[in-house]
Amino acid sequence: MIRDLIVNVTTGGPDVAGPYAISIAQAFDAHVGAVAFAYDPVIPPTIMGGIPASLIDAQRAENDKAARDALAAFDKAARREGVSFESRILGASLAGASESFGAMARRFDLAVVAQAEPDTTAPEEFIAEGALFGSGRPVIVVPYIQKGGVQLDRVMVCWDASRAAARAVADAMPFLARAKAIDVVIVASERPKSDEVAGADIGQHLARYNLNVEVKRIVATETDVANTLLSHAADSAADFLVMGGYGHSRLREFILGGVTRGILAAMTVPALMSH
Repeated sequence: MIRDLIVNVTTGGPDVAGPYAISIAQAFDAHVGAVAFAYDPVIPPTIMGGIPASLIDAQRAENDKAARDALAAFDKAARREGVSFESRILGASLAGASESFGAMARRFDLAVVAQAEPDTTAPEEFIAEGALFGSGRPVIVVPYIQKGGVQLDRVMVCWDASRAAARAVADAMPFLARAKAIDVVIVASERPKSDEVAGADIGQHLARYNLNVEVKRIVATETDVANTLLSHAADSAADFLVMGGYGHSRLREFILGGVTRGILAAMTVPALMSH
């Protein structure tokens, strides 16, 4: 059951998270809270003191205007669609925004954030990680190329039997209950030595809710799990992913790479993640 959700509205560019959150609020008759951050100017330490105060003030005013414009667009869309909503602007640094959003999300059933665009240092990457690690709530990450609202024709559950994956499945039940078809996908590094299908137990668990579930086992190298999952999602026309987020420590995934970082970098459909 989803009664309320919180969304980080993208500032300074196209916003995909806000419209997607509104579509979820419509589908579940839920309340949506929107937050737009007016970011503090980023000043490299090497030139601290070398930038005129007037330029810093101008950058702060520009960031504040971007937040107000983004929130005004969200408010207009929410009123047009007839959903219950609230909105607010907060001033913060990049790190502060990530921490604040994660803390605020604890008071909602769900958080919605946008994927950071590739090859950028967009705030969305920090916001997504802050929500995953700081909220204790499921987080839906919306691809920056997303065009429509929530669709649940075919949901793909990425299952590795981990605690995070189990948490994600439980958190996603309101969405799974509305799915027309569910693929439970297990990625293995080699072919099984028996006829037993790994993940059959979680498939049986979901089937007890009268859900249309199929368990699929695919093979990939250990370093190519994210690409294998994304390729399968594309081939099967999945329109929503469910997966555990950051099964390893954030530092380990940053240094060595990992499935979560791979998905966040190249995702093409919305993904519900739980940590």
